[in-house]
Amino acid sequence: MSFFLAGGGWRRGYGTIAALQFALVAVLWLSRRLWQGRDVTSQGGDGGQNTLSNRDALRLPHAKLALVAFVGFSVTEITAGLWSSSYLVGVEGMAPAVAARWSAAFYGGITVGRLLSGFLFIKLKNESLIRGGQVICALGALLLMLPLPASLSALGFVLLGLGTAPIFPAMLHETPRRFGEAASGAVMGLQMAVAYTGGTLGPPLFGALASLTSLKLLPYYLLAAICTMLVASELLARRLARGEGAAN
Repeated sequence: MSFFLAGGGWRRGYGTIAALQFALVAVLWLSRRLWQGRDVTSQGGDGGQNTLSNRDALRLPHAKLALVAFVGFSVTEITAGLWSSSYLVGVEGMAPAVAARWSAAFYGGITVGRLLSGFLFIKLKNESLIRGGQVICALGALLLMLPLPASLSALGFVLLGLGTAPIFPAMLHETPRRFGEAASGAVMGLQMAVAYTGGTLGPPLFGALASLTSLKLLPYYLLAAICTMLVASELLARRLARGEGAAN
C-alpha cells in the first residue's frame, strides 16, 4: 500500500491486495482435500480431551493470568499496527506516504521476527522468548516517547514489530505445559477468544482516548498494555516455577 500511495494510486493498491487475497482463498479451496480425514481428537487416543467447558477452563489455576497476558499482547500489536501511520503523520509530521512505509516496516518487523524466532525456538525456552519480546516492545514504546527526529522515533514501531513476533506463538506453545494436555484445547480456545477481543476493542478505545487528549498518548497506551502483559506473564511463570497448581 505504501508503494501505491507514493504513486498516488490507492485504488490500485486496494485492487492488488484484493487480488492477492482472492488468490489465497482459491489456493486454500483447491487444497481442501489435503485436510480431509484428519481427526484431531483421535490423535491422542482420547476423544474426551476437548470436553472441558469454558467455565471449568477458567477455574484452572492461573488461567486468568494467561488470558490477561493475551489481551495485553493483542492490544499492543493491533493498536500499534493500526495507529502507527496516524501517529507518525499527526505527531511526527511525516508525509502520509512516508508514514505508510514506516507502518509497513512495523509489519516487516513482525515478519523478520517470526523468521528469527523460528530458529531461536531451537535454542531458547518459550519463557525466554516471551520475556525478550516484551522487553523489546517496551524499548520500542519508550523510543516513541523520546524527543527524537521523526525517522528515529519511527524505529520504535519496528522494535514493536520485532518484539511482538515471538510472543504469540511462544505463549500458545506453552499452553500444554502450563495447563496439561487434557485442558489445553479448552484453554487455547479461551486464549484465542480474548486475544481477538482485545485486538478488536483496544484500537477503538485508544481512538476514543486520543479524541479526548492527543495522539501523543499512543506510546503511553502501548507501554501500559506491554506492562500488563509483562506482569501477568512473569506472575504466571513464577507461580508455575514454585509448583502452585502446575499441570501434571
